[in-house]
Amino acid sequence: MRSKLGDRVEKAARVALATRKHVTVIDVLTGLRWVQGRHVDQWRQGRADSLERLAAVDAARMTEAVACLREWAEACGLSADEAAYTSAGRDRRPLRFTVEGDDRLERLFRVRWLSPDMSESARRRLEERDNRAPDLVVVVPLEPWVCAGCGAASGAALDDSRLIMEADQPYCLTCSDMDHLEFLPAGNATLSRRAKKESGLSALVVRFNRRRKRYERLGVLVEEAALARAEEQCLADEEVRSRRRERDRERRAGEDAEYRTAMAERIGALFPGCPPERAAAIALHAGQRGSGRVGRTAAARVFDEDAITLAVIASVRHQDTDYDALLMAGVPRMTARDRIRPRVDQVLAAWRDGRPKPR
Repeated sequence: MRSKLGDRVEKAARVALATRKHVTVIDVLTGLRWVQGRHVDQWRQGRADSLERLAAVDAARMTEAVACLREWAEACGLSADEAAYTSAGRDRRPLRFTVEGDDRLERLFRVRWLSPDMSESARRRLEERDNRAPDLVVVVPLEPWVCAGCGAASGAALDDSRLIMEADQPYCLTCSDMDHLEFLPAGNATLSRRAKKESGLSALVVRFNRRRKRYERLGVLVEEAALARAEEQCLADEEVRSRRRERDRERRAGEDAEYRTAMAERIGALFPGCPPERAAAIALHAGQRGSGRVGRTAAARVFDEDAITLAVIASVRHQDTDYDALLMAGVPRMTARDRIRPRVDQVLAAWRDGRPKPR
């Protein structure tokens, strides 16, 4: 009989497998909520010596999850290979999962499980990605910091207070020999891609968004001459790319409409008492592209029951309770949620039973 942890691991793994045709330990740890996405970003940036430092559990508990993942993957007939994890800092060092860094244990954490339905071309792309060094990542920090090279404090002599990690220490762009690069703001994907391709040295620039709890791309650092060449290329085929963008917008609009319809149907199946127009409104709000809401998560895109339920709960919380009024009155968020939880449970229970929302 499988343990409760095994059931949770399977659920997280199935979502990843349905989304990408392969499963990694990172997928499981984030699915279990033991590691947040922002923690994975910090780890990949080289801002922690191991993922265990940022996790809510220790290496022993993480190892239990890895064992559960292996048991499930082998039972499902998935094939194993080893994924590469390299820092996006200047040192490009191999990333560690555990504080101790035991080689045998680290190899277990690097195992990646592939679906038998995964195409050969998709497998090759995974291998190519592993063989390619990750993009250097420059961070615009939200907190004060001091350069480990020159000792300058942020906001003093540092270039826009941008840092890059090396050997777990922050360095300014001057000390890391990157102060000659030009900053290209995000917004023109084609120009950014071409400028990166033309530039011998480049780096992504990111900043943590506290509201969305994730790192967001601000732009890219590239060589000045590379940017000029990329701009010339973009001017030469602007009309062709404009027509392509319009076709892409129409395609995405159609895909979004189909997704929202399918989500509304899934809401109706889980909550038969939810009025169809309300289900459609929940799907429209939660599934908005680029919103970062629960409807755009990997779990929601495969119509996972928990993810769909969270979207419904969010709607009930704001529309059928005094939650917003409590927040406006200064009640702490978690206290407000505790107060309105009985009403949320009452509405959900009625909808699950096929009854209308109680007054």
